[in-house]
Amino acid sequence: MSLLLVSLSVLALSGLAAFALSRAPAVASRVGAWGAAAGCAIGIVPAVRGILGEAEAAVRLPWSIPVGAFSVGLDPLSAFFLLPTLFLGGLSAIYGVEYMKPYEGRKAIGASWLFFNALLASMALVLTAKNAVLFLLAWEAMALSSFFLVVFDHEKEKAREAGWTYMVATHLGTAFLIAFFLILGQRSGSLDFEALPAGAREAADLLFLLALVGFGTKAGFAPLHVWLPEAHPAAPSHVSAVMSGVMLKTGIYGLVRAIQLLGPPPPWWGVLLVAIGLTSGVFGVLFALAQHDLKRLLAYCSVENVGIIAMGLGVGLLGLSYGSPVVATLGFAGGLLHVLNHALFKGLLFLGAGSVLRGAKTLEMERLGGLLKRMPWTGGSFLAGAYAISGLPPMNGFVSEFAILLGALAGVVTLPAKAAVPLLAVVGGLALIGGLAAACFAKAFGISFLGEPRGEQASAAKETGLAMRIPMAALALACAAIGFLAPFAVRALRPMLEALAHAPAAVPAALDRLAIALGWAAGGAAAFAALCALLAWVRRRLLAGRPVGEGPTWDCGYAQPTARMQYTASSFAEPLTTLFSLLLGTHRREALPKGLFPAGVALSTETPDACRERIFRPIFEAVGSAFSRLRWLQHGRVQLYVVAIALTLFVLLAWKMGVS
Repeated sequence: MSLLLVSLSVLALSGLAAFALSRAPAVASRVGAWGAAAGCAIGIVPAVRGILGEAEAAVRLPWSIPVGAFSVGLDPLSAFFLLPTLFLGGLSAIYGVEYMKPYEGRKAIGASWLFFNALLASMALVLTAKNAVLFLLAWEAMALSSFFLVVFDHEKEKAREAGWTYMVATHLGTAFLIAFFLILGQRSGSLDFEALPAGAREAADLLFLLALVGFGTKAGFAPLHVWLPEAHPAAPSHVSAVMSGVMLKTGIYGLVRAIQLLGPPPPWWGVLLVAIGLTSGVFGVLFALAQHDLKRLLAYCSVENVGIIAMGLGVGLLGLSYGSPVVATLGFAGGLLHVLNHALFKGLLFLGAGSVLRGAKTLEMERLGGLLKRMPWTGGSFLAGAYAISGLPPMNGFVSEFAILLGALAGVVTLPAKAAVPLLAVVGGLALIGGLAAACFAKAFGISFLGEPRGEQASAAKETGLAMRIPMAALALACAAIGFLAPFAVRALRPMLEALAHAPAAVPAALDRLAIALGWAAGGAAAFAALCALLAWVRRRLLAGRPVGEGPTWDCGYAQPTARMQYTASSFAEPLTTLFSLLLGTHRREALPKGLFPAGVALSTETPDACRERIFRPIFEAVGSAFSRLRWLQHGRVQLYVVAIALTLFVLLAWKMGVS
């Protein structure tokens, strides 16, 4: 644990140092970023040890807060979540040095690095806290530091609105978590995680629902996801990568930890998680498909992938409920491995989007096009992330989704009919989500990087610097490495899965079966890659010494083709958005050709978030209207405020003395 504490200290001190150097923004940026990278590198060592099952001595320091203690420790579960947090956090910090250069002299760079490092440190503390009070304090620190990063461009109204939406959502979730821990603590007599299971059995169902809402809000389960599409596009891109890639997973970690504390699950827990996962997965990918802003599209894809994780956890819970360690192992393995995989490819995609923003000055896909020729490193990295997130072999997204699919199929064959129905829904849901995700990222990559530029910004795009390219390349290699080395990756999960599946003897056999299947898939992919390389070599040999030229694509005799003849983002997605129009509620604006010689035509679509518009906006407006009637209390007279405070204290003191 000493290395973990050193890691936390380096993160905190480097953030404070960057803030102290605010008057020298370039120096502050380097101190904050390289301090964050160093702190993350130090913390990765105990995280890897913890995943492999090597026990670390816990640290417990008493403090004056009632029923609280600074108690931190690493077990395989917390270590597994800590690894992608630190890995992606360190790479994002390096990326941020160059990304933040345009803001130097115009923004509070030192403050941004203080909050970024505080975000990383608080996430690490959330994952290692062993006391509920410390957990909640770290949870709140994580929320506040990320809020200040979301409103970095606070001059823009959209950034302020995104920050407000995020703050309301995160504190709504925190309210449910406080109730969760208070009930557990009252029944067990302690707020230490080791003592909490003793008080969980009598109210397990209520506690599960409280944890599901509290942690699900942070994770982004639909319909509690409304803050994601607002916060992620507003934040700087390296912050968006961390928030989407790993901060969302603190909600998944909390939910899995709560399931561990609550004991044996009834079947309806698994069914509910499967239903939430299907809703989030299908809803998220459909709304992603309808977006035209690259970062907003990626934000909705986070909802989709959190849904896939929820489906994996649901399969695991159904396996536990019906006494099938194989189904439980495969479901938990797929769901939790997708936590790692999503951190890698979603972090890569957000960093790629940030590179597009720096190079082309816009994220609006209708204004992009032709970027692959102008930004080949960014284009290649984004393509790798798009391939991985679509769940195609041999990249890492395929590995985790394949494990969930195997677990669901095994459950359909071996479990009772009541469990087979939701598991069949998982199989169908994964197929639908996979197809829609492939279409979504064919649109995102094709419209943004292929074809011809649609505007001057795309025409003048330039590749970003080395500090932004290296983190993207590292994440792309990590996505490929997990795909090709999948058998080793799944076997490394054994210590964590033995604790979750409650069947140490059955877990190794189930993982071996999964590893063998993934080994065949990886071997086939490697053989295909070798064949492609061989054909490329043969082609190069055959063309050696021959003139090879380039020419324009045949244009059907049209003398002056323009970028307007290409598919737009709206037209590419139009068949699918029309098919699911009842769910999406897309607004369509078009100018159709008129007359023999039409002046012009146009088509544009806009898809507002149905949950936000139909559920949360009416609630927010009603609450705002109710509180606006109390504005008479805010009259600006300080002396009356002091009198009100004094009277309140007097009433509370009198009530306390009367009760005594």
